[in-house]
Order: sequence, then structure tokens, then C-alpha cells
Amino acid sequence: MVFANETILHVDLSKLEENLNYLKSKLKPQTKIIAVVKAYAYGHGDLEVSKKLEKLNVFALWVSDFEEGLILRRSGIKTKIIVANPGLKSCAEINKYKLDVVLYNHKLLDLYCSNKNKTDVHIKFNTGMNRYGFNKNDIYSIIKKINKNHHLNLVSICSHLSASENKNRPEYTLKQIEDFKVISNNFEVVFGRKLDKHILNSHGVLNFSKFQMDGVRLGIGLYGSTNDANLKQISSLTSVIAQIRELKKGDCIGYETSFIAKEKMKIGIVPVGYADGLNRQFSNTIGVVLVKNCTCSIVGKISMDSFVIDITKCEVKEGDLVEIFGKNLSVSEMAQKINTIPYEIYSTLNRRIKRVYSHSKRL
Repeated sequence: MVFANETILHVDLSKLEENLNYLKSKLKPQTKIIAVVKAYAYGHGDLEVSKKLEKLNVFALWVSDFEEGLILRRSGIKTKIIVANPGLKSCAEINKYKLDVVLYNHKLLDLYCSNKNKTDVHIKFNTGMNRYGFNKNDIYSIIKKINKNHHLNLVSICSHLSASENKNRPEYTLKQIEDFKVISNNFEVVFGRKLDKHILNSHGVLNFSKFQMDGVRLGIGLYGSTNDANLKQISSLTSVIAQIRELKKGDCIGYETSFIAKEKMKIGIVPVGYADGLNRQFSNTIGVVLVKNCTCSIVGKISMDSFVIDITKCEVKEGDLVEIFGKNLSVSEMAQKINTIPYEIYSTLNRRIKRVYSHSKRL
């Protein structure tokens, strides 16, 4: 298929399925999978990714705020949607579109107690991330309020790991898991029945799968950017060389004249910039791209809508395809170059970039 767009994020949904199946292979058949599609499915496009995950029968989809949930519901997604941060003003919309909510403090819990519409809720505890979550000494007051408000259907209790990617130093993760087990056991004893429990994320499944409990939340692992070689990057970002210029020694490139040609050189201009999500830290030879199997350094400062590459030693022409990341250039390696994480590279990709979806076995 021919597209008018020159800059395209290609998303291989077959690889998404393969990644899900690999992660499932580490789980018990009955373990429920909550697929994280917040932040536009980490930049990949939440609707198409969610449609695929729905066909793959995941238990639920995890979003950040109610607006992300509304978009999916209005687009026909029927699967359970859990809103991690429902906020204090969205009760009506959440009830209307039958979204689940994560409750993590008493203000939110009181709000949903006073709102008498039937709502599926999940209680979150802090076990060391020190972000959202009730404290362990809140158990009795939480249960007292839930027992008085029968319109609240308590689906699960959960927590969030902060260091599960570091399997060589597991102490903090194991401490969080142990704390959550104690909280969960106490909660169930007081509440009087068993509840679904989940704390593992993608790296938790990869490194601590025996603590999978009743469910897991899978995010970055689905999209393929982890340190496990069995998980494949599901996307590639490509553009084109829009213009070629020849420079002489002493010529400058881009804003702030930050790159000065030391000798005669040839450059290509690519119509992707920081407004598209290409981090400016890749400027001036930190970042590289691939053109016709030739590795080209980014030179000069990345602009809002374009960047420049050194093509002096490459046989290329205007219109040739440029791989920014993909089969040959991993997002994980890109992230390491600028001391960040793949999550940031993906989630900052602007929605003006065309997303194209395929079900091929090769990207």
C-alpha cells in the first residue's frame, strides 16, 4: 500500500501478539492479564492496539485517566477498562461508560462512596514506590467504607513495583512483594473473602514470575523494549531524505551554529523534529539513523520539524527511506545514549506521525 505520508510509525500487531504469548508462557493459565495501553499505547495508537488485545482476550485494559478510557469505549471496545488515576471530577463519565477505577486515597474513596452508581473498584496500596496508594494502616477504614456502600464492587487490590527490572539486586522488589502479601492477607481476613491481587509489571513477570498472584499488568513488554531478547520491538519509525546539500569546510548546520563542517561534506535533511518526539539530545552525532544500510550521524541541532544527517560516505538520493528506529536500530539502545528509557522515546511520539498497522511476521 502506498501512503502519502513520508514519516510513518509502522506497528506490527503480530509481534504484539507474539510478545503477549511469550509473557503468557511465564504465567499460569488462570493468571489474568491486564494490558497497559495508557499514553496512546506508549505512542503506538491505543485504539488499534486495544482492538488487537481485545481479540486476544486479555482480562482488562489499563489506562491513565478517564479520557483515555472514554476514547476506547466510544470506539467500541467492550473489554474491562481500568482507570489508574480517575481524578475527582470524572465520576459521571466513568459511570456512563462503565469504566473501573483505581482508588488510592480516602478522598477518592469517599467520592465513590457518595456517588451511588454501581462501580467496579480496585484498591491500590503503596509498598515502596511512594507515589499513589493507601498505606497499610488504612485497611480497616477502607473496608468499613466499602462494606457500607454496596454499590462499590471491589474487584482487586494492587500495588506497583519500582525496581523490578534489576534482577541482580532483587532485595527492594522482594521487600515490596512481601509487604504486599502481608497487606493482602490482612485485607482478605478483615474483608472476609478472597480478592484478586496484582503487583507484577512486565519486568516483574520476566524476573519474578513466581509472584504472579492472580493477575499481572503488562506494559513495555508488549511493545518489545526490554532486556529480554525473546521480546521483539513491534514498531519502526521511518521517514525520507527531503533534501540533499553539499557543504564546504567551515559551513555551519542548523540553529546555534553548533556543528561546523571540518571538511567538505554532504548532508541530508529529514522532515522529523522534536515536535514529532525526536529528543534534541540526539543532536550533534549522539543519534544515528540508517539509510540504505548506511549508518548516518545526526549533525547540528535537531529542529522542531527536521534534522540533518551526514551522508558524505553514502550513496543516497532525495526520497530515500530513513530508518530512525526499527529492525536495525533498537529503541532501547537509543534510550541508553541519552540516559533515558524506551517508555519516553515511545510515549513522546507526536500523534501527527502517521501510524500504519500490519499483521506481518516480519517488520
